[in-house]
Amino acid sequence: MDCHTPEELSGVGMTSQRTRNRMVERLAAGGIRHARVLEVMAAEPRHLFLDEALAHRAYEDTSLPLGLGQTLSQPWIVARMSELVALAEPQRVLEIGTGSGYQTLILSRLVRSVWSVERIAALQSRARQRLKRLGAHNVNLRHADGGMGWPQAAPFDVVLLTACASELPQPLLRQLRDGGVLIAPLADSEGRQWLTRVRRRGLAFDHQRLEEVRFVPLLEGVIR
Repeated sequence: MDCHTPEELSGVGMTSQRTRNRMVERLAAGGIRHARVLEVMAAEPRHLFLDEALAHRAYEDTSLPLGLGQTLSQPWIVARMSELVALAEPQRVLEIGTGSGYQTLILSRLVRSVWSVERIAALQSRARQRLKRLGAHNVNLRHADGGMGWPQAAPFDVVLLTACASELPQPLLRQLRDGGVLIAPLADSEGRQWLTRVRRRGLAFDHQRLEEVRFVPLLEGVIR
């Protein structure tokens, strides 16, 4: 396992701290208000979660390919979803879709513990190495079907989906504590995706539709 040098961690040129700060300024101008989220995104090296050939684009306002049909969401989406999580003031967060591990890292700096499920073994392996090197010791990773969640670790204060579902998986709703929040992109009948916040109140679930978004679909099964 290779280790990152201090220069790689801090970044140079298009991955430098100055470039990172400009990204955060754009996030604030775009409506992200949570000070801690902005602080964390200014500090963490997004460029290390991409292949070297794409690292210079890490702080652009765009999603970027990870391979295996997956993408690293644009910074605004990561910030917005992290802000929604942070506003719930959770202690325990379940993330469905570890992907590169970047969203996982941001969450790990905001909450006490993160439990993250990824269905593609190769992605999870890379994410595990990155998170370990960056000292995200409060993250628990699992290779499994995300729609099943992590019942052994439930209940959670927040469940966060990083892929779009047409219907909310019932196991994830059951793994929310009473008063807990699920945040997910959900597709409507016309195929448009909406970032949605669902709050559990006993056996009832209140839905609040937020911004229109675009995510890869939530798929069943695992890839080894």
